Amino acid sequence: MENLILSLNVVLPLFLTMSLGYFLKYLNLFDNSTLDRMNNITFKSFLPMLLFYNIYKTDLHDTFNLKLIIFSVTCVIVLYLILYLLVPLIEKDNKKRGALLQGLFRSNFVIFGLPITESLFGSEKVGVAALLIAVIVPLFNMLSVLALETFRGGKLNFKKIFIGIIKNPLIIASCLGVLTLLLKIKIPTAIEKTISDVSKIATPLSLILLGASFKFDNIKKYLKQTTIAVIGKTILIPCIILPICIMFGYRDVELSTLMIIFAAPTAISSFTMAKQMDSDSDLASQIVVFTSAFCVITVFMWIFILKQFYLI
Repeated sequence: MENLILSLNVVLPLFLTMSLGYFLKYLNLFDNSTLDRMNNITFKSFLPMLLFYNIYKTDLHDTFNLKLIIFSVTCVIVLYLILYLLVPLIEKDNKKRGALLQGLFRSNFVIFGLPITESLFGSEKVGVAALLIAVIVPLFNMLSVLALETFRGGKLNFKKIFIGIIKNPLIIASCLGVLTLLLKIKIPTAIEKTISDVSKIATPLSLILLGASFKFDNIKKYLKQTTIAVIGKTILIPCIILPICIMFGYRDVELSTLMIIFAAPTAISSFTMAKQMDSDSDLASQIVVFTSAFCVITVFMWIFILKQFYLI
């Protein structure tokens, strides 16, 4: 019963915050233009500040784990390669292939990783997730570009991909955070407090905007692809990868972080990238909406199961 309540207390605030966003949109307090601007502001300012601050406050000696980084990167790449072969067998439309592949392997690790880690293990362990974000997010970006470009029949421009990755605000913030740690740079108290205060906006605002972005108008059109994405992303992939993580000896905060990488819903930015790269952006949007909705149940179950077996 204690584990059930703890799991609810971790996931329920995420659900309620997203529900608030949907309710505000229902009251017409958000329109699509406002949502786009606020998502842009959050992605380029609040989330980078949150990521920077969490890395800056991290004890590098306690949280840096090269083995965990290599393992998580290997799992993401292997998963991507398997899906790259499977998705064309399931879906015949090239535009839908890219959106479906991206929806299956790319997680909303930033928005869900930090709050869940903090809820389960406290703020002193958030650095584990923050350092992994610095590696996994650019990997997600690179693999997404490869998938979408390949399935639209375009020629890969690796220079453009590289420039896009290094210009990503989350990557810049991560690098700056790691740099301050390595060089032991102490930020002035006034600036540190400002960053700390502003960074607290990031998670709740991101979840509110995610909830406000929910649309259910293309359910019938993309029912098959959305069903595959939801079941694959929230159930099948974690069912396959989590036992492997456990077999390799990962426990507690490390296992929890790996669980979030592979069980969290599809990243919101997958919709934007699909739109920019001539993929099926409507399908990408549906996948984000429904994986986000169902993950409230599935992430709760994963946390509960791992807690019941004393793995986290």
